[in-house]
Amino acid sequence: MKVPKPEARPDRVSFWRYLRLFRADILSAQPARLYRAWMAEFRTPFFRSYMCNDPALVRLVLQERPEDFPKSGRVREGLVPLLGQSVFVTNGEQWKRQRRIIDPAFEGGRLRDTFPAMWAAGEAAVARMPVGVVEVEEIASHAAADVIFRTLFSIPIEDRDATAVFHAFRAYQRTQPILNLAAFVPLPRWMPRGFRRGTKGAAAEIRRLITAMTARRAAEIAAGTAPDDLATKIMVTADPVTGERFGTEEMVDQVAIFFLAGHETSASALGWALWLLAAHPEVQERVAAEAAGMVAEFSALSRLRLTRDVFREALRLFPPVPMMVRETTCPEEFRGREVKPGAQVVLSSWHLGRHERIWTAPDDFDPDRWGREETKVQARDGWLPFSSGPRVCTGAGFAMAEGVLLLAMLCRAFRFEVVEGRVPVPVAHLTVRARDGVWLRVTRRGGEI
Repeated sequence: MKVPKPEARPDRVSFWRYLRLFRADILSAQPARLYRAWMAEFRTPFFRSYMCNDPALVRLVLQERPEDFPKSGRVREGLVPLLGQSVFVTNGEQWKRQRRIIDPAFEGGRLRDTFPAMWAAGEAAVARMPVGVVEVEEIASHAAADVIFRTLFSIPIEDRDATAVFHAFRAYQRTQPILNLAAFVPLPRWMPRGFRRGTKGAAAEIRRLITAMTARRAAEIAAGTAPDDLATKIMVTADPVTGERFGTEEMVDQVAIFFLAGHETSASALGWALWLLAAHPEVQERVAAEAAGMVAEFSALSRLRLTRDVFREALRLFPPVPMMVRETTCPEEFRGREVKPGAQVVLSSWHLGRHERIWTAPDDFDPDRWGREETKVQARDGWLPFSSGPRVCTGAGFAMAEGVLLLAMLCRAFRFEVVEGRVPVPVAHLTVRARDGVWLRVTRRGGEI
């Protein structure tokens, strides 16, 4: 079955039409030529934007000179109600200090330490999965949120506060476009940003709930009764340079991005991976067979090779974060064009993952490609779901382990089939989701689980 792809817009549209398309869906607002172009320049009345698909330019921006290309403040404009000054939106010394505090929680053996919580969340997801025609994106969101709460705060999704955060975040995700008006039009700081009332209300509720959870954890740390989970590790870690720890407000900012990055993106990838397997039942049966003998041991992850390749392929075709935006700080030359300071540099993991000049059969679902030698070069140039360089996602290993484990556990317990007439259409708001959800027919496999 053909892998879904959004319909591209015409090559030339007015700025205001482009703005409307972009706010509705970042993917279908782009012309089809970007799947072949190495670079494209977009001019607006307020700024210049350069989409860079050339692997050499991507390496320049992310790996070779990352400090010359900080994250664009235009992206932060749309996320500030929820994320505040989180590591996702900061730059410079502030970002470096935040990463020095956060990174130790995700290094070395910490992934092994979180595995039992991931396994418990997987068992709970299997127990909750209904049979019949099911919207599996909602199931994936529930499972990914459960992983986050169990590994971060040692509580299941059924906890009252965890459930409240989950539902508030779902409301936020449905009302928040990926960029707001201030991302396109420079506005003075005092001018309202045009956030919808529901968006601001949901963000405020999420932050209120996270603040209460963080304050309780701080009290447990002071009393010596805190569990040894990710929240405790981050809150007790001091910056080795300044000696500072996160205060409550800054910790709330970080928990908000952990929830966004660790729940929303994982849910997106898992939902699409389940649809891909439903559309390719022969691969699904191989995944189920691989998972059949899986036991609750961290070493089991290393034996799920095909499942890992399926998840990689899902991330290539449907990267949860479709685009990253950086900004130039000095004059540059991109492919013979002069680029002025303040220009927007767009790195599209969506277009790189399906680029016709990078990948063999770019729109085909082919998890076996990951065992071929040519894919190593193609992946180096075109697989960017977690970014790369110093700003690579600190939870990339966590996300891969979680996604592979949940996918294996669900396919071991259930068979997923496509529903006729319900092919999901990818759209991008906060992440790449299906416009009307991912609907699959779910049946329980025979035998013990």
